[in-house]
Amino acid sequence: MPLLNILHLVGSAQNDFYCDLSRLYAQDCLTATAERSRYHFQVAYITPDGKWRFPRSLNLEDIAIAKPISLVEAIQFITAQNIDLVLPQMFCIPGMTYYRALFDLLKIPCVGNSADIMAIASHKARTKAIVAAAGVKVPRGELLRPGDVPTITPPVVIKPVSSDNSLGVALVKEASDYEAALQTAFEYADEVIVETFIELGREVRCGIIVKDGDLVGLPLEEYKLDPDEKPIRSYADKLQKTDDGNLSFSAKDNMKSWIVDPSDPITKRVQEVAKMCHQALGCRHYSLFDFRIDPQGQPWFLEAGLYCSFAPKSVISCMAIAAGIPLNELFMTVIHETLSSSNLHQFSCI
Repeated sequence: MPLLNILHLVGSAQNDFYCDLSRLYAQDCLTATAERSRYHFQVAYITPDGKWRFPRSLNLEDIAIAKPISLVEAIQFITAQNIDLVLPQMFCIPGMTYYRALFDLLKIPCVGNSADIMAIASHKARTKAIVAAAGVKVPRGELLRPGDVPTITPPVVIKPVSSDNSLGVALVKEASDYEAALQTAFEYADEVIVETFIELGREVRCGIIVKDGDLVGLPLEEYKLDPDEKPIRSYADKLQKTDDGNLSFSAKDNMKSWIVDPSDPITKRVQEVAKMCHQALGCRHYSLFDFRIDPQGQPWFLEAGLYCSFAPKSVISCMAIAAGIPLNELFMTVIHETLSSSNLHQFSCI
């Protein structure tokens, strides 16, 4: 059986933070999913100056010696490689949109959600509007631009409309705290969401994968929060800087998060809502959603995170393992769906 030639699309066209974040996840994925009898991996690494590199690995030394080339040269190189599919590992807005769309033009299938869906999901207000129209409960909110005055009475949560990993997120309890929180949020985006704070019951994430065309709900991941001491999650819960200045994962253990017992009644309820979100947004292959559970047990949609790097510490990977699906099986399942949906799309266009 011929090897499947997979191109890992890594780096960022936006800034060094997203470059480091992408490399962190992609490096773990390359190590964990390498099966020489099944896959041949190549790496495309994009930097904020728009240059492309094709290093032997994601070690900093290999990246440093790889020749930087232009987009035109990169396309010429890629089209000569007989790539079977692309695994996007970029988390910046251009990486989730423009660069995925490039491979649509090159007619090379992409694992995960399409560029247009990623563009929607990267804008929290648009995502909320779409899932709300499908019947999913969302907190009342408003979209602000610089100079706008919020009208929602605190407590509220303020979020940059297009940032991830809780960058710029704040809980405002008093109207006097609005100005400072908005100023911080606008450092990360030119639009900001102000939404009603949902009292804490629980906070969970739910992953969905597609298997043989069916939506499969994965076990929930729940986060340790406290109504008084820690009512919302922060950047420090997700990432941290090491002594050498590199990004690393914050420690994942059952003190910060854990897999919810599948027999917990909230599991099925959240999975059904997550499937509604998946279908409303037009997702494919997999999806991931955050929900706030109020004290009465009602799930409220918070946001979508429609990517998976297939690193062992990726949320969907952890959920799948908890469901008895090893990482390599998850990887093969998503690859199968990618190639199958690509073949169907090509057939439908004939």
